[in-house]
Amino acid sequence: MKRRDFITKSIGAGIAVGTGFTFLSLEEAFGNSISNPHAPYDLVAVMGGEPELMFEKGIAALGGMKNFVKAGQTVTVKPNIGWDRTPELAANTNPKLIAEIVKECFAAGAKDVFVFDHTCDNWQKSYATSGIEKAAKDAGAKVISGNSEGNYKEKSIPNGKSLKNAKVHEKILECDVFINVPVLKHHDGAQVSFAMKNLMGIVWDRGFWHKNDLQQCIADMVSYRKPDLNIIDGYRVLKKNGPKGVSASDVSIEKSQIISTDIVAADAAAAKIFGKDPASIGHIKIANDMGFGVMDLSKLNINRIKV
Repeated sequence: MKRRDFITKSIGAGIAVGTGFTFLSLEEAFGNSISNPHAPYDLVAVMGGEPELMFEKGIAALGGMKNFVKAGQTVTVKPNIGWDRTPELAANTNPKLIAEIVKECFAAGAKDVFVFDHTCDNWQKSYATSGIEKAAKDAGAKVISGNSEGNYKEKSIPNGKSLKNAKVHEKILECDVFINVPVLKHHDGAQVSFAMKNLMGIVWDRGFWHKNDLQQCIADMVSYRKPDLNIIDGYRVLKKNGPKGVSASDVSIEKSQIISTDIVAADAAAAKIFGKDPASIGHIKIANDMGFGVMDLSKLNINRIKV
């Protein structure tokens, strides 16, 4: 199968965002070609549709959800629900995408699907205002709190350099399948918040990361348990003032998704959308160098789908 370039080298006329990013349109980032889905692919990039349809097309290109979820298994879906923000402000994962993922898991035969996040704002308000709690429950998932220390267990982090130990949520420890579903956004501390950064919401002590080399800690956590599937929601993109955002003017509607089993590749592709060299993002470069995934997208077989 012929390898495909994921991103055009020319940045083109982007949107200057005041945070050092030149934000690319999806046409500039992915090109306009339509790929016929074939398995296996290392990464699928979908653009141009509603969240549900993009996921339907994207997961089909990876052979369907049954490639990841087997009958009788338990699944934990980890969105970003960190903030008391409505979907229009793009601080959290799109609730429509979460609902569709939950439905696909049950269609594949999942016994139970759990949804949670360790939020920054009040968890009840974040769950409700984000729309994720209702969307997930309506799709049949069990939505649980991530803000009770009793639900976390101390674990050692293999190969961790700054992050040696962490209290990890029990639903990550117990599940058969772990699906990581961040939103694509700017972050004032980590530069960007994609798939690896979303793992901060599965541990109890978030503050330790910020005080002990944030970029290294983000990469270190990948060595504990890599998600079985990473789905980066780029339908609405928080292009500045992340991770929470200030107003709707911080948001750009881009209608994109990135899907991959390789968390480093997924983040590298998301960085390209922001007009950034993945190697310039500390945790992406570190995770690549530690052997946790592939940052060089030219080495991957990538399917681009226009809806």
